[in-house]
Amino acid sequence: MIDMIKQWRHVFKLDPDREITDEALDQVCMSGTDAIIVGGSSGITYDNTVDLMSRVRRYELPCVLEVSDLEAVVPGFDGYLIPMVLNTTDSRWIIGQHQQAIERYGYLIPWDLLIAEGYIVLHSDSTVARLTGADTELTTEAAVAYAQAGERLLNLPIIYMEYSGTFGDMELVGETHRQLERSHLIYGGGIDTAEKARQAAQVADTIVVGNIVYSHLSQALETVQAVKGDRSNT
Repeated sequence: MIDMIKQWRHVFKLDPDREITDEALDQVCMSGTDAIIVGGSSGITYDNTVDLMSRVRRYELPCVLEVSDLEAVVPGFDGYLIPMVLNTTDSRWIIGQHQQAIERYGYLIPWDLLIAEGYIVLHSDSTVARLTGADTELTTEAAVAYAQAGERLLNLPIIYMEYSGTFGDMELVGETHRQLERSHLIYGGGIDTAEKARQAAQVADTIVVGNIVYSHLSQALETVQAVKGDRSNT
């Protein structure tokens, strides 16, 4: 599973709680992107997750679920990303929710399809920051330390730098990436042009494009070719 993810340079994240037409979904899935992540911070249900997965499944494209609500965990995805918010002030978002999930559903969990990811949430005015009580006012040194704790203490295969709706500090992201030795760095947040996609791709292993799909599809599609190239620039 992690070997597959490490091959991804560009991913679209689609929210089950947001409308997307069949025509738009066709353009997204045929754009040359490496994968689709299904996930969101609110309004996620079993029914809307099943619906979106079944529509994406028409295409020969990896489709993974980022688990944010236990009631919306749907079988049939290629993999399941399990977020752990490293800079939360509430331990439920590091291990509490996870313990509850295993207690309730452990006998059903396809462990070989699960990948834990260490989230570092960096936009204070975002749903995920408010929901998880994330300490978003981090210096570069603090962000690096969180990432290294995730990599070296928790042995997390993925570190996810989440700016959620705003374009982040590329110097901070780049320095975090340089200080990682094994973990795969994913960046998400505010990528709404090809140029921002290029900038993010220079400092991260994988970039995630989300919101712009729903407001300016043509710009979203331009981000694919902007980053599909040599990995040596990261």
